[in-house]
Amino acid sequence: MKTNQQTVLNGQTITYTLNRSRRRSIGLKIDHQGLSITIPQQAPLTQIETVLQEKADWITQKLKQWNNKQNLSLQWTADNTYPLFGEPWVISCGKLEEIVMARKTDTMILHPSIRALMPQQIEKFVMTWYHEQAITCFSERIDCFAKKLHVEKTVFRLSHAKTSWGSCTSRGIIHLNWRLIQLPLHLIDYVIAHELCHLIELNHSKAFWDLVERIYPQYLSARMELKKFF
Repeated sequence: MKTNQQTVLNGQTITYTLNRSRRRSIGLKIDHQGLSITIPQQAPLTQIETVLQEKADWITQKLKQWNNKQNLSLQWTADNTYPLFGEPWVISCGKLEEIVMARKTDTMILHPSIRALMPQQIEKFVMTWYHEQAITCFSERIDCFAKKLHVEKTVFRLSHAKTSWGSCTSRGIIHLNWRLIQLPLHLIDYVIAHELCHLIELNHSKAFWDLVERIYPQYLSARMELKKFF
């Protein structure tokens, strides 16, 4: 059973989610949803508070890092902007009054037919558009970097992971987070180059990073920039 609790750490009031389970120890997790704590069924709240105070510096630092990140979550409204390659796009009306996605300008007027769309309709339309853009873009960029590495173009799948931009399995299948399509192209390129290098070096050794640098020399700055998003 999950409940919301509060505590004061380093002078800050912190709200956290408390979940009792069959685990034997206290577990802390911090992500875009904030702090969550999983504890044994019979653990007293005083024990939780002791752990929180002991880890106060770590908790407040991690929460600050998450708060400073740019949130890529979307609101399914007709007048919302939907980033593509780092640029704002909006739902618009085409020449034959069909619904399309268009790059945002200051002169756009929201058509009545767009205002009438329900959130579920907007989500389905925008997500279909995002997936189509992602499949086309990722396929082209994989082909580009595969040639640089002299490896066969590999199979990739779109991922809906919450905390990972990409991964590569031991079987050579690459998973790429669909949200990458919201980011500038140079960050998409970094993630794809990174995962393709795992086809040769399935680790994060010096040899791996040397390989990444060979096909993507600006990888260090891209890694830092990518940390601004979640």
